[in-house]
Amino acid sequence: MLKHEWEVSPKEAIEIQNKLKQNVRIEPLKQQVRYIAGADISFNRGENRVYAAIVVLRLADLQEVERSLIVGTIDFPYIPGLLSFREVPILWQAWQQLKQKPDVLVLDGHGIAHNRRFGVASHFGLLVDKPTIGCAKKMFVGTHKELSEEAGNIVGIYENNELLGAVLRSRNKVKPIYVSVGHRIILPDALRLMQQCITKYRLPEPTRQAHLIANQLRRGEINVTSEI
Repeated sequence: MLKHEWEVSPKEAIEIQNKLKQNVRIEPLKQQVRYIAGADISFNRGENRVYAAIVVLRLADLQEVERSLIVGTIDFPYIPGLLSFREVPILWQAWQQLKQKPDVLVLDGHGIAHNRRFGVASHFGLLVDKPTIGCAKKMFVGTHKELSEEAGNIVGIYENNELLGAVLRSRNKVKPIYVSVGHRIILPDALRLMQQCITKYRLPEPTRQAHLIANQLRRGEINVTSEI
C-alpha cells in the first residue's frame, strides 16, 4: 500500500493526486475473476458522520459472500474532484476487515474519467494494489456521442481525443451508467464485468448492493461491524 497524509489542504490533495496518478496502471486482468466487490458510503447532508460498506459477491451468481461495514467521521470538505480524500480513508478501514478480498473492486465514482485522471477508483486501487473500476451515476468530465436507448449500447467518453471511459445503457430507456478504469484493468474488461453484474436494475449489483447496505446502516436498520 502506498501511503500519504490524509489530513491535508485541498491544494496539498491536488498535489498528491498529480504525483500518484503516475503510478496508475492500465493493463488487462491477469487472473480469472471469482469475487467482485462494491464499495459505497452514505451520510446525512451537513454531518461529518459517514457510513461505509464494502460487499463481496461471487461473480458466478452475484450472491453475497461477505460484507464489511464501518461508521466513522470525516473532516475533509466536499470538493468535486477531491472526493477520494473524504471516502478512501473510511473505505480502507472497511477493506482491512475483509477476510475474502475480491479480485476486482467497483467503486461508486470515477477512475481516470476525472479532471486529473485520478478519481476515487484510481486512488483506492493504487492504495490496495487491486484492479478497480469506477462506476458512476453521473459524468464528471468529457463528452460523448448520443447513446441509443436500448440496453447494452455503449459509447466512449472523450476529452481532447483522449478516451477516459464509456457510457453504458444498462436497461432500456433508463439513465446510463458511466464506467472508467481505476487501476490494473482495461476498459473492455471493466465493461465486460459491469455487463455481467447487471440484473434487472440500472446499477450493477456490486455498487447497488453496497449503496443499499450503506443506507441501511445510516438509517440504523442493520448493525455495524466496526466503528472508528
